Amino acid sequence: MAATALLQGESISVYDYRCTAGPADAPFAERHSKFSLAYVHTGSFGLHTRGKAYDLVAGSILTGHPGDEYTCTHDHAFGDRCLSFHLSPELAETIAGRAEVWRAGAIAPLPELMVLGELGQTTAVGNTDLGLDEVGLAFTARFVEIVSGRKATPHRAAPRDRRRAVDAALWMDACSHEPIDLDRAAGQAGVSPFHFLRLFKSVVGVTPHQYVVRSRIRHAARLLADGDRAVTDVALEVGFADLSNFVRTFHRAAGVSPGGFRRASRGDRAILQARLAVAPLG
Repeated sequence: MAATALLQGESISVYDYRCTAGPADAPFAERHSKFSLAYVHTGSFGLHTRGKAYDLVAGSILTGHPGDEYTCTHDHAFGDRCLSFHLSPELAETIAGRAEVWRAGAIAPLPELMVLGELGQTTAVGNTDLGLDEVGLAFTARFVEIVSGRKATPHRAAPRDRRRAVDAALWMDACSHEPIDLDRAAGQAGVSPFHFLRLFKSVVGVTPHQYVVRSRIRHAARLLADGDRAVTDVALEVGFADLSNFVRTFHRAAGVSPGGFRRASRGDRAILQARLAVAPLG
């Protein structure tokens, strides 16, 4: 089993698990260390836990409760790949209370969860402007709703909460060049990550990570238009640690590469006219 840490936070961590075991490999008992949900992206495997047996395929979910023992088998196929979300006890209780949802064992493929699981895979490779922690919270909250039968109540922000969200947005914009994850932003606002995500999106209209990314793009656009510094330097200055991620994200937002945007800002009318030709009106 190969495990790659995609995100390690105080409240939520995300791992990519790849197993190459097959029918000839002897199964062995393991133990969950945290509250967890593992989305099966590819492959299949058997699961034995708490006296029950399950067969998981792509789209299924393996649930974990700290201390519970489980055994995975590969009697019918070779290997699998899972995207696994691990939650702190505080976050798990915030979302699910003391419900036994974490001991469900396995959940059959459900479209409501499969779309969020695949969104997580896409986010993990940098093809969305969401944060993995945000996708993990959305995935977990939807799972709890389905398993417990409890519908989430719409969030109605009180004046004090609206002020919290606006203050957080101002702080995030000023500090967008720094590493900002959901835990840090929620701590700045003085609320839990789960409540902060709901509060911020309901007030601002985008998720915290989306706001940080868009702030970085906005600052980058100004630097590209006003100066001559290298694109790599611009990417690093606004908070992108990886040039390819910056170029991909900027192109997705602006419709042109950073270099193309700079040329358009310097009077390249062909680029500007091409963008105007496809821009929606109204």
